[in-house]
Amino acid sequence: MRIEIVEVGPRDGLQNEEEILSPQTRAKLCDKLAAAGVLRIEATSFVNPKLVPQMAGAEDVVSGIERRLGTSYAGLVLNEKGYERAIRSEVDEIRYSFPVTETFAKRNQNVTVADATALAGRLVERARLDGVRVSITLSAAFGCPFEGRVDPEVVLGIAERVGEAKPDEIILADTIGVAVPKGVRELVAGVLSYGTTVGCHFHDTRNTGIANAIAAVEAGATVLDASVGGTGGCPFAPKATGNIATEDLVYLLHGMGYETQIDLNALIECARWLAEELGKELPGQVHKAGTFEPVAG
Repeated sequence: MRIEIVEVGPRDGLQNEEEILSPQTRAKLCDKLAAAGVLRIEATSFVNPKLVPQMAGAEDVVSGIERRLGTSYAGLVLNEKGYERAIRSEVDEIRYSFPVTETFAKRNQNVTVADATALAGRLVERARLDGVRVSITLSAAFGCPFEGRVDPEVVLGIAERVGEAKPDEIILADTIGVAVPKGVRELVAGVLSYGTTVGCHFHDTRNTGIANAIAAVEAGATVLDASVGGTGGCPFAPKATGNIATEDLVYLLHGMGYETQIDLNALIECARWLAEELGKELPGQVHKAGTFEPVAG
């Protein structure tokens, strides 16, 4: 069975880092990830650079990538203006994200959940006309930094409405790293019942990210977001730490017999390169420990 890995390191991985990498370096990161066999890369986000300076020069990142045949380069958007910037930049995929709680939606995007849900439908329709793939991410789907626990029924209700627009997939995001496998299985199964491809995006704030990823896969999710080296975090979510490390996830999936088409050794070198660029040790484990014969490749 194949699991699609969406590499979010160039976007989510870098948006909370003190060291701001140039658009050229971020494009180079995308190139290295593609060379390692990553087929879907979230290259940047089209957001206000005054609010997220780490993502300044989004257009320059996309234009600076040496596009690799068969690799899809995505742009994250939070509103229609961001969508239009992304389309002009000729990304292959749109990823629209919004929180499922009112407080977080207001703080992160200055919208209500109802308005954000309606926008999801409009953006799916526009993406179809523009001929690009489109994914909808429901962030804070397992817990909100401001409102606490999120009722799964609320998330399922939003997912059902979003699913009516028929995006390519719905991503359930544990933005602040509070999910546990039991809740992951239940939510993934619930969204799958709507006939939608389901993916998940986990942060490792409480050391449950990898366990949650495996629970998601076993429940039927076929897409997983991850960030090379385990970088990441949300500028608007207090205490949100990095995503699960792509190389850690790939090591585990390969060992369990899943296919990703990613060259783990090349990915490890990419994580080591990024650590040097950021001038710090990254949270991921496999790029430091190395791979192991029974699951290499």
